[in-house]
Amino acid sequence: MRHPPHRGPSRARRAPHWRGEPPEQGDSLIFGIHAVEAALLNPRRAIAKLYLTDNAEHRLEHALAVRHLAHERVLPKDLDRRLGTDTVHQGALIEIEPLPEPTLEDLARIGAGRPIVVLDQVTDPHNVGAILRSAAVFGAAGLVMTRRHSPPLAGALAKSASGALEHVPVALVQNLARALTELKELSVAIIGLDGDAPDRLEALAWPDRMALVLGAEGRGLRQLTRETCDRRCRIATEGPMSSINVSNAAAIALHLAAVARSGSG
Repeated sequence: MRHPPHRGPSRARRAPHWRGEPPEQGDSLIFGIHAVEAALLNPRRAIAKLYLTDNAEHRLEHALAVRHLAHERVLPKDLDRRLGTDTVHQGALIEIEPLPEPTLEDLARIGAGRPIVVLDQVTDPHNVGAILRSAAVFGAAGLVMTRRHSPPLAGALAKSASGALEHVPVALVQNLARALTELKELSVAIIGLDGDAPDRLEALAWPDRMALVLGAEGRGLRQLTRETCDRRCRIATEGPMSSINVSNAAAIALHLAAVARSGSG
C-alpha cells in the first residue's frame, strides 16, 4: 500500500477550537487557495495560524515548503463552521496580521508612470478585490481607501483579489479629500472617473504621476471628491447601457494607462 508523501510540518487532524465564535470572515482571516498561497509566499505577511484540509495541503505543497509554517489539519466542515457554509474557502484558512501600510509619499514615489487607484467609499469587498487584482495585473502603484466605509483587507476581499492583496500596497486614510490634496502637493494629478464628465478617458494625455479616483456604484464620486479632482473623465460607451461595474471601470482605466506607458497606444 502506498503512503502519502510527507509535506512538511503539520499537526494531527482534529476539530479546531473556535472559542464559540459565530461564522465570520473578519479582518484577520484569509481563505481560498490563491489568497492563502500568496500570503504564504509573502515574507512581509505575519501568519498566526494556518488551517488546511488534506486536499488544500496537497495544492499548497510548494508554498508550505517555502514558508515552513506548521499547520493544523481540518475537515471542510470545520471551516464551514468558522466561515459559514456559503463561503468558498477551498479548504484553506489563515489567521493573519495586517501588512505594513505605505504612506501617500511612498505611493507617489512608486507611481512615476504608474497610476495610484483611489476608491471613494467603494464598500463591496468583491469589487475592491477585483480592483486589486486589476491593479496587480496592470502595474498600478497602489491603492488608497478610507479607513471607514471600506471593506476589511481580508476575508471576501482577499479571496476576490486572488493573491493581489499581497502585491499591491494599500494605504488607508481618514479623510479622502485631504489625502487627494496631499497627493496633489506631491505632484500627482487627480483624475476622477465620472460617467457624466464631458471628457473621454481614452483621449486623456496621461500625466506621469496620476491617481485614478473611482466612486461607489450608483452614487459615484461624492461632491467634495469631484471638486478636489484636477480633471474628470468618462469611459466611452456605445451600447444600450451607459454604466459599468466599478471594478470593470477600474480594469479599463488601468489598461488604458498601461497602454499609454508602453507607448503602443
